[in-house]
Amino acid sequence: MRHLPFVFAALFAFSAAPVPESPSVGASEGRLTPPAKGTIPVAFVLTEGAVMIDFAGPWEVFEGVHVDSRGTSMEEQMPFELYTVSDSRKPIHVSGGMQVIPDHTFDDAPAPRVVVIPAQGGHSPKMLAWIRKMTTQADVVMSVCTGAFKLAATGVLKGKKATTHHGSYDRFQKEFPDVLLQRNMRYVRSDLRVFTAGGLSSGIDLALHVVDLYFGRDVAEKTAGYLEYEGKGWTGDGSAARAYASSAPPSR
Repeated sequence: MRHLPFVFAALFAFSAAPVPESPSVGASEGRLTPPAKGTIPVAFVLTEGAVMIDFAGPWEVFEGVHVDSRGTSMEEQMPFELYTVSDSRKPIHVSGGMQVIPDHTFDDAPAPRVVVIPAQGGHSPKMLAWIRKMTTQADVVMSVCTGAFKLAATGVLKGKKATTHHGSYDRFQKEFPDVLLQRNMRYVRSDLRVFTAGGLSSGIDLALHVVDLYFGRDVAEKTAGYLEYEGKGWTGDGSAARAYASSAPPSR
């Protein structure tokens, strides 16, 4: 597994777990059921211009999860396996100019149980088709910030609730009038599989919420503590602590 240069990643090898055809979700509470053994593969969709905090925040959350009860070794206790996927393995430049070489392409990526879609420039037909397919197979497909535009472009948000960066509320509503835009939210659960986060740091809250859904509040709290993350937006219903004005953000 290749880790991004700016991530302090654990030096352990993971074996991928198969993905079920239906989401491993508890019907009563909408909770997620992790595999009894093996890892939870997490695919980060990255193309040119991907916004670093949108994917680096969730990356660090998932990489920092330790579940003592899953085994005796550090490898067994770290349940998430992380990798990047793009149109090709050619180097891409993310926000700020950092260069990233994707681990996989949409043609050969291992089947994920979690997909993270940050704000980015790519919108190839292959990318959108892959994302659409994952919304029928993975446990979680989550957008962060204006990554919601990519998710909405696949058609899977039609008639469902979703959110995005507050500076893009108006544009999102104009481009996707059939999506039920939710303002002033850290994150929204659109259906059993699909989630959208608000801007930038909201992705950290959504990732912690996903950890909570898989492993419970204690593990999520432990992960937040390890990260020294003091935000509590992930512990409630996704509502933001303040109302944001709809001012246009920098072009992504």
